[in-house]
Amino acid sequence: MSIVLFIAQLIRANIRWVQNLYLPTAMIAGFIGLFFGRSFLEYASPALVPYALPFSDQTASYAYMLVVVLFASLYLGNRQSHSLLGMMRKVGDTFTTNMAAEFGGFGVALLLGGALLVFLVPEISSSFAILQPAGFIGGHGYAAAIGTTLEEASHSIWQSREAVIIGQTFATIGILSGIFGGLASINYAVRRNYTRFISGIGSLPKDVRTGFIAETNQASMGKATVNPMTLDPLSWHILLILIATAGGYYSFNWFRELLPGIVMPMMCLSMLSGVVLQKLLNTLKLQHTVDKKIITRIGSSVTDYLVAFGIASIKLSVVVKFAVPLAFLSVLGMSFPAFFLFFVSKRVFHNYWFERGIFVFGWSTGVVAMGVTLLRIVDPDFRSRALEDYGIAYVFISMVELAIVSILPSIVALGFVSGNFWYTLIPGALMITVSLLLLLITVKKYGLQSSNGAIPRVGEGCVEEE
Repeated sequence: MSIVLFIAQLIRANIRWVQNLYLPTAMIAGFIGLFFGRSFLEYASPALVPYALPFSDQTASYAYMLVVVLFASLYLGNRQSHSLLGMMRKVGDTFTTNMAAEFGGFGVALLLGGALLVFLVPEISSSFAILQPAGFIGGHGYAAAIGTTLEEASHSIWQSREAVIIGQTFATIGILSGIFGGLASINYAVRRNYTRFISGIGSLPKDVRTGFIAETNQASMGKATVNPMTLDPLSWHILLILIATAGGYYSFNWFRELLPGIVMPMMCLSMLSGVVLQKLLNTLKLQHTVDKKIITRIGSSVTDYLVAFGIASIKLSVVVKFAVPLAFLSVLGMSFPAFFLFFVSKRVFHNYWFERGIFVFGWSTGVVAMGVTLLRIVDPDFRSRALEDYGIAYVFISMVELAIVSILPSIVALGFVSGNFWYTLIPGALMITVSLLLLLITVKKYGLQSSNGAIPRVGEGCVEEE
C-alpha cells in the first residue's frame, strides 16, 4: 500500500485533470487498490487475477485496527481546558450548528432511511440505515468502527465483514459527493453573491493542487521533546500512541470476557486509554514532552492508510448484493447536507454563512479534510474564522461523537438481532429532536437570519487583523 500511495501522489502531482477533481491522494490509492485488486479483477477479467496486487487476505480488518490507533492519538497532547460556557462564548454558533448537522444526519438516516427500508426492502433490517451516516458523516474511520460494532453484536447475521464493507462503500460515495457536490454548490453560490471573499473559483495554490510544498514554504511539523541520544522524539510519540492502542485492545478483550452480552467499541476504549495516559503524564509533570503537532501528524498518517485500505477492501459482490438500499440511502445522504447548507446554514449562522456552511457540508459528506478543502476555495486565507472556531469547538464535539459511536450502534444492533425496527426509528427520532433543539438554541442567541443570503451580515468584511 505504501507503493500504491507513492504512485498515487505522483499521479496527483503531475496530472492536471486529477488535480481538478480535488481527490485526496489516499482516495486515489484506494481506487488503484480496488481496481487492481483480486475482488474487482474476478468480476472484470478473471484471467488477470494472478496479477492482482498482492494484498493480504486480512486487508478488510486493517481499517478498523487503524481506527483504534487513530482514536488512541486523539487526546494525547491535549492541554486545553475550556469550560463549556467559555467555549460557547468564544465559538458562538459553531458548536451548536455543527452538532445539529451531525445529530440530524444520523437522525434522518435512521428515521427516514430506516422507514424506507421497512417498506421498500423488508428483507433487510431497518438497522442497515446506520451505516449510511457512519460513512458519510464519520468517513472511513467511523464506517469501520460502527460496522465492526454491528458485526460483533450480531455476528450470525453478517457474512465476510459485510457491514464494514458497506460502511466503507458509503464513505467512498460520501467523499465523492462531497467533492463534486461541494464544487457545484460553490459555483452556484458565486453566481448568487453568497460568497464574501471570492467572485469566482480560481486555481488553488500549487501546493494544494500537487500535494508537494515548495522548499521555501516548508515548515516544521513538530518539536523535539526528547533528546535523541536517549530516545528518538518520533519513537517517543509513536510509543505513547501504541501504549494507548494496546490499552484499548486488551480492555476490549477483558470486557468481552467479563460482560459477553455488552459490546464496548475497541476504538472508544483506546481513546479512554489515551486520556488515562495523558493524565499520568500530567501527574508525572511530563506533559511538556508531548507535542500535539507530532501526535496529529501521526494520526493523519494513520488516516491516509485507513482511507486507502478502506476503499481497496470493498468487495463488489457485497456492493451488488446490497445495491438497492445503498442507492437510495446514498441519495438520502447527499440530500441532507445540501438541505442543511442552503436552508439551515443560510438562516442560523450569524456571519459568513456560506463559508461556514460549506465547511459543514464538506465534513458531513466525508471527512474534516474535505471541509477544509472546500472552505479554502471560498475563503483562501481563512478570514471567516470558521476553521479556527471549529478547532476550539471540536474539543467538546469529540466528546459527543465518542458517545454517539459508543452507544448508538449497540442500540441499533439490537434491531438486527430481534428484527424490531423500533430500535432504529426511535433513536432516529430522538436524534432529530436533539438536532432541532440545538438549532433553536442557536436561533435564540443569534436570531433567525434573513433568507436572502446575498446581503452582508453584521461582522462580515470587518474581520480583525491577527
